[in-house]
Amino acid sequence: MKCKTCGQKATVNLRQHRLGLCTDHFLEWMLTQTARFIKKYRMFGPDEKVLVAVSGGKDSLSLWDILTRLGYQADGLYLGLGIGDEQNPYSAESHRLAQQFADQRGLKLQVVDIRETHGQTIPQLAESVHRGQGRPCSVCGVAKRHEMNRIARDLGYDVLATGHNLDDEAAVLFGNTLGWQADLLPRQAPVLAGHDGLARKVKPLCRFYEKDMAAYAILRGIEYIYEECPFSVGSTSIYYKELLNRLESDRPGAKLAFYVKFLEARSVGLFAAQQAEVSQPLFTCPTCGQPTAHEGQCSFCRMVLR
Repeated sequence: MKCKTCGQKATVNLRQHRLGLCTDHFLEWMLTQTARFIKKYRMFGPDEKVLVAVSGGKDSLSLWDILTRLGYQADGLYLGLGIGDEQNPYSAESHRLAQQFADQRGLKLQVVDIRETHGQTIPQLAESVHRGQGRPCSVCGVAKRHEMNRIARDLGYDVLATGHNLDDEAAVLFGNTLGWQADLLPRQAPVLAGHDGLARKVKPLCRFYEKDMAAYAILRGIEYIYEECPFSVGSTSIYYKELLNRLESDRPGAKLAFYVKFLEARSVGLFAAQQAEVSQPLFTCPTCGQPTAHEGQCSFCRMVLR
């Protein structure tokens, strides 16, 4: 296959677009497309401060790289979750790679260690909450949302960017659609507006396939952690991704069409009533001062105190 732009041998085959590109033109295409999505979904402007949640993985580090190459004011945020042990130092290795990325490029990385800040690691919190039953994924999600919003708010960032790719978004959408989660479907979007103390959240990579992000990281020479979180093994989201990958193999572009058509339906009012409910005023947690959907402490503070 030849590069559609220059006619040289293609390095990357984008089957969903019937497009082959050489290394230079693929990297250029990634920048152009990201800039287009940022503008299309009105994520943020050139003068706004962006905080990129980085995990040491290919998606978040590539996103940080892309935003800085596009000229945005982007700092990183790494959350030390305390996951892993001597045999599999998952969090320690993730932190090392995120810090290495920042140091090599002269970028600022904000680091929050959950144990130092709140007294326990994520696995320890999960042990207390679930009494040893089940994975710590729900606890981890609550903690990450709380801390990312806190840092964005306290340090004066205009927007919080995460590295969710199309595979992530399609798997979540697939699961929510199977269960017709009327409370969750309206919340899935490339942009969640900030209000009542909640930071604006954006997903600039939401229309890029996971394999495209892996190709970008490799071709840019970005060293990232290959291993998945040890607690993700056997998760429902991975199962949904496998199903969607089988569909994609037979019908290239199926995942992209599934997600984009959902966004189009959402934009013309498919979830208008539910979106109105989501935008209702929030309460303030008396412990941490962050917004919460219910009176009293937020779910994170209740979890920590318990």
